[in-house]
Amino acid sequence: MLDYSALAALAAVIREGSFERAARALNVTPSAISQRIRLLEERVGCALVVRDQPCRPTETGRRLCQHVDRVRLLEQELQGALPTLAPEGAARVALPIAVNADSLATWLAPAIATFAAAHPVLMEVAVDDQDHTSEWLRSGAVLAAVTATARPATGCNSRPLGAMRYLAAASPAFVQNYFADGVGAGELSKAPCLVFNTKDALQATWARRLCHRHVELPRHLLPSSQAFVTAAVAGMGWGLHPHALIAQHLEDGSLVELVPDTPLDVPLHWQHARAASALLDELSREVLTAARAALLAP
Repeated sequence: MLDYSALAALAAVIREGSFERAARALNVTPSAISQRIRLLEERVGCALVVRDQPCRPTETGRRLCQHVDRVRLLEQELQGALPTLAPEGAARVALPIAVNADSLATWLAPAIATFAAAHPVLMEVAVDDQDHTSEWLRSGAVLAAVTATARPATGCNSRPLGAMRYLAAASPAFVQNYFADGVGAGELSKAPCLVFNTKDALQATWARRLCHRHVELPRHLLPSSQAFVTAAVAGMGWGLHPHALIAQHLEDGSLVELVPDTPLDVPLHWQHARAASALLDELSREVLTAARAALLAP
């Protein structure tokens, strides 16, 4: 049998990124965390943690992290069905997922809120670029993810959600200043664009499709979906915005499309651990229902 206190220590180290933060989360000392993981590594016969900044799981460590997350969900469901099994003052179980910021800022947050209000869970939502959220699944840090990757991670199922439509837009004054003579590679190489972070390739993808070649774009880094829109309205730069976030600005004229009828549609998928968990199944239903109402049909 596996030592579940040691498994909890392993999961905490991976989720928190360090032994010290894991110790604080579990209210124990860092040496206790180290000892539990050392004993667990001796038990399974291999390393479980890559001691880096942040700490990362080995492949075996990833499988154990996913196992303990699944067990916690199953225990929570059993305690809900048999309340006498629940210990006094039992804490709610954490359900970790990874999502892209634009989904969270538009259609996903209400679905998560509806699910969390109906079930005894605490959502742990990690935000990353849609091209990279599947890495959180592969690392074992989360149980589900909204991702642009269709191919399922090991031990996961993948279901299409639909496509999020992005429009390249900027303020009228910005367009007049940089694109008075049209939008081409030369103009784009001089006009500052907005990017969420260094992983954000949407602007570069749109420019490449428009110009049929790579364009080196000057960029402002702005890691906030709402601030992205606010900055564009203020004339800071052009960017790819979810249509849902800028529809009102397009209507009132505070933003205009750089080139009409050139949307960038990004297909999204819901990947989740292949676990017999009613809670995970219910979350998946909420997410899929919300996606059908908000995204373009897959």
